[in-house]
Amino acid sequence: MKINLISDTVTKPTQGMLEAMMSAEVGDDVFKEDPSVNQLEDKIASMFGMESALFFPSGTMANQTAIKLQTQPGEQLICDKYSHIYNYEGGGVSFNSGVSCRLIDGDRGMITANQVKDAINPPDFYHSPLTTLVSIENTTNKGGGACWDFEELKAIREVCDQHSLKYHLDGARLWNALVAKSETTQQYGALFHTISVCLSKGLGCPVGSVLVGSKETIQRAIRVRKIFGGGMRQAGFLAAAGIYALDNHIDRLAEDHKKAKEISTLLASLPYIKSVAPTETNIVIFEIDEQQRSLEDFLNSLKQNDIHIIGMGQGKLRIVTHLDYTDKMHNAFMGIIPQL
Repeated sequence: MKINLISDTVTKPTQGMLEAMMSAEVGDDVFKEDPSVNQLEDKIASMFGMESALFFPSGTMANQTAIKLQTQPGEQLICDKYSHIYNYEGGGVSFNSGVSCRLIDGDRGMITANQVKDAINPPDFYHSPLTTLVSIENTTNKGGGACWDFEELKAIREVCDQHSLKYHLDGARLWNALVAKSETTQQYGALFHTISVCLSKGLGCPVGSVLVGSKETIQRAIRVRKIFGGGMRQAGFLAAAGIYALDNHIDRLAEDHKKAKEISTLLASLPYIKSVAPTETNIVIFEIDEQQRSLEDFLNSLKQNDIHIIGMGQGKLRIVTHLDYTDKMHNAFMGIIPQL
């Protein structure tokens, strides 16, 4: 039995999702004539209490579009050093927008309002880049699925307002944070200028992310998406998967969180595990004590048992629970690991 814990992007559509996709009403979305895409966009905009939304083929493209819309070449955005937009989007911030990143040394991918305030360059000092955007990520991928304190997010928005900065949320795994913290989409929609949410991670869709914002912002986003090559035709088959996931797969994220916490507890009990990051959602990040066991030996032992995880660099390993990680797989995993 293969146990794939590399990411929550490895899932395949459920039977119900497949049926929704196959029965979707479609049109040409480049002409905004795909009823299923329009329905998905309206649904997510309404969920967040925001004016408009736009469907993208990837979360990276949605984030990069948001940055492009809210900055000019030569400017600077503020983000944590662990941010996905900096580490895992191919250098797109500089390539697509001509913008630099002011990296903040936060806590597991999370920064404070005071850190943001201190990082803003004086707007009248033309020798330094003009700060125009703050981008945060919730949950934090490299931070081990950590969830932000909403009060801190509100405090950062106050700093943004005081300094005329835009505020973007990379909410690729925001659904996990909402379930873990009992927060609402409306709370987040009232706080950020733009939000990207992913449908192909915890929600189990095959493709897709959505960017939400004001009507004017999203209208401009259509042009940027076109420039980036993101226009799709009968995309309603994919949008239908998103609609189904929003209706059926959000609450069940609590199951992934429970399994991840059980894995975290088990790993912390093993003598050759050096450390395990606090586990709040569906991501477990841990390190091997190589004085007791080599990283290579541990990974080889996993592969011999057809268990697959991923490295995060600097000796850190990552496990991600998801929709296709069944109770049977979990029980097997929990029995195998102590015997390795």
